[in-house]
Amino acid sequence: MRIGTRGSALALWQARTVARLILETGGPVCEIVVIRTSGDDGPPAAPRPAEGTRHRAQGTSEEPPNIKAQFVKEIEDALLDGRVDLEVHSSKDLPGALPDGLTLAAALDREDPRDALLMPATSDAHGFDAIRKALGATPRIGTSSVRRQAQLRALMRRATFAGIRGNVDTRLRKLDAGECDVLVLAAAGVKRLELEPRISALLPVDICVPAPGQGIVAVEIRDDAAPHIREAVKRISDADAETMLIAERAVVQTLGGGCQMPLGALATLDGQQLDVRGVVTSVDGTIIIRAAVRGSRGGAAATGEKLAAQLLAKGAGDILK
Repeated sequence: MRIGTRGSALALWQARTVARLILETGGPVCEIVVIRTSGDDGPPAAPRPAEGTRHRAQGTSEEPPNIKAQFVKEIEDALLDGRVDLEVHSSKDLPGALPDGLTLAAALDREDPRDALLMPATSDAHGFDAIRKALGATPRIGTSSVRRQAQLRALMRRATFAGIRGNVDTRLRKLDAGECDVLVLAAAGVKRLELEPRISALLPVDICVPAPGQGIVAVEIRDDAAPHIREAVKRISDADAETMLIAERAVVQTLGGGCQMPLGALATLDGQQLDVRGVVTSVDGTIIIRAAVRGSRGGAAATGEKLAAQLLAKGAGDILK
């Protein structure tokens, strides 16, 4: 089977992990097919939003707001036209609505979903409180995420944000070169690349709610995939991660958004009990709308929809329109 992926170190880690798990669970040897996207030669122009969709909140990010969705689309095109048999994604990068003919068929065991703060290599500040003290009142924070910017503005009103782009190694080099005072990345990616010693602190989820799907690797296949592909993928899926991803994506789908909006959502499981928390924040961080709901493992989508409804009832629609 052919696995489609981007060529970054993290994307390749994800694809190779899926290939290994498929082989270990009795499936065939997989071929990794690296698909070069327009973003590999520099950021593409931001596509115009489709008519009738919600307007995605605009921040001060230097990155075009739909750049990740554009990368995903180009890889999905390879699946739709038969160049690959399955694709591997960081699920936080997936848009709310998948293209017709494609489905998410598996989710790997979830890594730490929190956001991480990374200080320059010369810094000895560790722990959230120590880092806040070391950064002072006007830190330059390296992140292009509208969600992270919005939530961190609420905490550090005088912070400025730098759109640090590139793979993890590139961003770390820019941090150490002084392009920002602190870098914010998904802890999952840092840990998967065995760079955990560079993490200076993990952001508490009550301060910065992660992106929906953060820490979960998702496998996408065609609706008409051959039975042996569907079965091989199903065997590697983690039931807890699937449930959490269904709930969190239901929040995104109900709110009508994608991977670049000031929305955080995190689902956790305790046996059959499913808890989902969410936040929608104005881009300037002055308005924060939070909600939390409880449901059951078997009602993940309904629980996510209920959370979205509570956020809308509190005024989230005015922020996201």
